[in-house]
Amino acid sequence: MTLNYSNYRFLGREFMEQTLHTGTTTVAITVKDAVVMATERRVTMDHFIMHKNGKKLHQIDTHAAMTIAGLVGDAQVLVRYMSAELEIYRLQRRVNMPIEAAATLLSNILNQSKFYPYMVQILIGGYDRAPHIFSVDAAGGSVEDIYASTGSGSPMVYGVLENGFRKDMSVDEGVELVIRAISAAKQRDSASGGMIDVAVIDKNGFRQIPEEEVADRIKKFKLLL
Repeated sequence: MTLNYSNYRFLGREFMEQTLHTGTTTVAITVKDAVVMATERRVTMDHFIMHKNGKKLHQIDTHAAMTIAGLVGDAQVLVRYMSAELEIYRLQRRVNMPIEAAATLLSNILNQSKFYPYMVQILIGGYDRAPHIFSVDAAGGSVEDIYASTGSGSPMVYGVLENGFRKDMSVDEGVELVIRAISAAKQRDSASGGMIDVAVIDKNGFRQIPEEEVADRIKKFKLLL
């Protein structure tokens, strides 16, 4: 995640490319009957570390969550929009919004603003009748996949995922894999760092893995904090 507001240009390709590729590592994977999502916490402004405990993993409903990368203000307002829309849908219809519908809603919001874009890259995931993950870009492009990563640390993450991911992984194995993936990014990407946030979403809803448990797993795997 970056706080770089310098040289802001409407429709500035160079600025958009710099924003979407500077700072942050996020990841989401589908495992057997669940989604596992994780981020690190470092927030940067160019090469300066602005914050060490930035929140990049957000619950947006009882069954859904988002990870954010890009400009902080843009990302945070989208989290608020999505949280409100999913809650209204649930209260009016007495059912949770399907994850595909939530991804489509977010995609439409971003596409309608493409001439005054939100400088973000979003992963939205959750569980309705099955686990789902969607990657949504600043222009509203939406792609569903079994695993996805955003941010400057994503090349390292994909290396770990492509080597270790299996469709039939248990939740525990999935938690271990995303911790390994984020840790790999932290070791090689200077814009990624700090503690790792991990959440699991299944038929019982959203639950965040306690920070102490994540730290214990990192020590167990002999990974760098």
